[in-house]
Amino acid sequence: MRSRRVSTALGSAAALALALTACGTADVGGDGGEGGGDGGGDGIVIGVKYDQPGIGLLEGDAPVGFDVDVATYIAGELGYSPDQIEWKEAASANREAFLQQGTVDMIVATYSITDERRQVVDFAGPYYVAQQDILTQAGDEEIGAPDDLADKVLCSASGSRSAHNIVEDMEIDAELREAGNYSECLQLLTDGTVDAVTTDNIILAGFAAQNPDDYRMVNNAFGEERLGVGLPEGSTERCEEVNAAITKMWDEGKTVEFLEAHFGETDFAYQESAPEFDTCE
Repeated sequence: MRSRRVSTALGSAAALALALTACGTADVGGDGGEGGGDGGGDGIVIGVKYDQPGIGLLEGDAPVGFDVDVATYIAGELGYSPDQIEWKEAASANREAFLQQGTVDMIVATYSITDERRQVVDFAGPYYVAQQDILTQAGDEEIGAPDDLADKVLCSASGSRSAHNIVEDMEIDAELREAGNYSECLQLLTDGTVDAVTTDNIILAGFAAQNPDDYRMVNNAFGEERLGVGLPEGSTERCEEVNAAITKMWDEGKTVEFLEAHFGETDFAYQESAPEFDTCE
């Protein structure tokens, strides 16, 4: 996949604010009531993040961001117009429960596809493949790679596997601190309670772009985070419909358009080629 090199300079705060807020309502696609799915009923409930700049951030009465644009496009292809979408805040810790309990019909919330999660929910996609990275305070130059987190305090949101990837899989002796969400992690980083925050680079880029004078993105990506559309278990047919929508979204250039709208001013090295799908089961 083609990727532009990440620059550690994230540009001016004004330009970034324009990219992340004024552009927060990108021209999302989907055919509305003419989509190929079996939607078009009373509506669809979609879980997204409400606290992630550039991804899913509540502004006024509705969320905006890349995931919101992706979800709106997919819903359109399933036969739902934007005014038929009910948005639901989906924190990392409650995504599986929301799908199992029928609280939402689907989740588009930087939801990494893992074998463990596949035991209880289904996934379509991935619609985007991110990598993991690290965020520190702007003046901290000591941390440049995962190995530098040894004996440091590392924060990740409850329900996310990112910090565990470092502490357990990579066996780096960092002290793990879990917070309710990434906004809480950023507050802990600001007040010095933790030394770093780790998660998908697309999430960290949004936070760094919103506060370029406060935070530094290490820009030393590792691993792979395959972001999928979460569906209730047994949703094979709906999975195939969503995959068809994602394919069309990439083919039409809408995915890159959404990424550019939210990250174009940040020099974030977002991917520009469609990922390979998993099989719907």
